[in-house]
Amino acid sequence: MKQFIFKSFDINYSESIATFNYEYDDGQRFTETVTFAKLEGQCDTNVIKGALFLAFVLIGASYLKAFPSAKIVMQYEIDDWQAKFFNSVFQEGLGQFAFENNLNRDDLPHFVANVVDSDKPLPYNGSGILALQSGGKDSLLTASLLQKAGKEFTSWYVSSSDFYPEIIDKIGGDLAISKRTIDRESLKKAAEMGGKNGHVPITYILQSLALVQAIILGKDTILTSIAHEGEETHSLIGDLEINHQWSKTWAAEQAFVEYVKRYISPDLKIGSPLRSYSELRVAELFVKYNWTKYGHDFSSCNVANYKQGDNNSKLSWCGDCPKCANSYLLFAPFVPSDDLKSLFGGQDLFAKLSLEKIFKGLLGIDNEPKPFECIGEIEELRLAYHVSQTLGGFKPLPFEVPESTFDYMKQYPAQDWAVRILQ
Repeated sequence: MKQFIFKSFDINYSESIATFNYEYDDGQRFTETVTFAKLEGQCDTNVIKGALFLAFVLIGASYLKAFPSAKIVMQYEIDDWQAKFFNSVFQEGLGQFAFENNLNRDDLPHFVANVVDSDKPLPYNGSGILALQSGGKDSLLTASLLQKAGKEFTSWYVSSSDFYPEIIDKIGGDLAISKRTIDRESLKKAAEMGGKNGHVPITYILQSLALVQAIILGKDTILTSIAHEGEETHSLIGDLEINHQWSKTWAAEQAFVEYVKRYISPDLKIGSPLRSYSELRVAELFVKYNWTKYGHDFSSCNVANYKQGDNNSKLSWCGDCPKCANSYLLFAPFVPSDDLKSLFGGQDLFAKLSLEKIFKGLLGIDNEPKPFECIGEIEELRLAYHVSQTLGGFKPLPFEVPESTFDYMKQYPAQDWAVRILQ
């Protein structure tokens, strides 16, 4: 069995280009670069090292998945708390990958501490907000709520190509773009050799890169746009919970925050101001504050817009995937039927026979498995469906959907400072 080696990382400060190197013990190598938006002047080169190390380890999941092994080689010092943190990321965070590749926890990486105490956090003197942006409903809502609260911020987008969603320009204000150059050629060679592929904890990877970008720009607050989601387990492999959205859960946010405090700086804040809202409440707020401006330009469809290297300047909906079906359910209670259908070429997705199994999975019908996607909870989506049916204009699904008493206005746990930032 191959051993995966976390080899090295570095950054060219004059160009704001970070390099991350990995290899297997048989000599197969991977190199990823990330080009960050530059700021004239010096950034805190001491604090940034801790953020770069975190990004280095998390990005490694993209390459380690080719030939996963329980035993890895870490050429940097980590203590017991870090080892446990990375074990969660590379086990729970790779749960879907394990499920789809017939693996279990014993097949996934196990990090082992090699020092008693790792590097201590450092003081950091920065100010300002960096808000992650994708062109989807959640991040656009955060931007609008920040503007409503009179808060200045810089929008930040990570691209894997030379393009980015033009809808982000409609936000106004400052925009920083980082380009992640994934080593696709080496991954292609690995696949030809029988290497595996699958989902990685991408939210954690993006958050780690956001930390680096924030420090380069002298910001101290990083805002994600994650509501109450990811808490429903898809299935179990032994004691390993399988969850597409593990790195979006409340527990994952808390663990990430703790890592930053322990090993980077207690003066850096990261979290989601939408965390206390249900997905259905986010949809309602998006319609209230954003629909007029963004309703016909945004998209949450990964199939149509977010494939690596594709031109995603203009966002669209495929109308055939779980994310489209989920979004249709969430918006149906709040958007007039003809307006919502117009996003999907005039189609009523409830009437599409090709989506019947997907809707059953979303709504927990006939033991159809829940899709591996960032989607609402079953009870939440059942409520959305029944509300939409009372409004008229939507055809009923060709099967019975149980009623739901889901309270979509419920307030969920969140970091106090992140909630207050929108006030």
